[in-house]
Amino acid sequence: MKIILLGAPGAGKGTQAEIISQKLGIPTISTGNILRAAVKNGTPIGLEAKQFMDAGKLVPDEVIIGIIQERLAEDDCKEGFILDGVPRTIAQAEALERHGIRFDAVLSLEISDAVITARLTGRRTCHACGTPYHITAAPSKVEGVCDKCGGALEQRKDDLPETVKHRLGVYHSETEPLKDYYQGKGVLKSVPDLGGIEVTNAKIMELLGK
Repeated sequence: MKIILLGAPGAGKGTQAEIISQKLGIPTISTGNILRAAVKNGTPIGLEAKQFMDAGKLVPDEVIIGIIQERLAEDDCKEGFILDGVPRTIAQAEALERHGIRFDAVLSLEISDAVITARLTGRRTCHACGTPYHITAAPSKVEGVCDKCGGALEQRKDDLPETVKHRLGVYHSETEPLKDYYQGKGVLKSVPDLGGIEVTNAKIMELLGK
């Protein structure tokens, strides 16, 4: 199966991609990871991407699509794959289509902005050992102090309220229109917020007919 995972930042795409990957035996292709790998391995298209990144510019769609094509040509993708983090825009979706990359299902994780904001702004990470916490879902025994090593807990810049608000704004304006695009192609499947990882995954597998 060829699957795309759509959803706002913090919707749980990475978590669900991991579970689907294990259950269906297909790899998760995370754009960020393959971009970094292509740059590190010095592939021709990776070197091209590096020039943009070094200049502090966004990597153009065609370069991103080229890197994805490179990755999808590998043997482990023959039975299918899960794309996480791409396409982010209609232009990227159209570029994938032009290159003959089509999908069996586009799963859209539907979670309200309020839930996402509470989820992301509540995250904390130990500065010393990297252990993750959440102020309501998984708090440390002593506020602001890591249970494991006693290090100070910090909030990532990505999780600050104003950053989360901006990221959600970008998602709604640039990525959310993809839902209509894939609805038009008859492959969109909406996944409601069922309040837990396992129940949400059970719904996903049901939507995939697995």
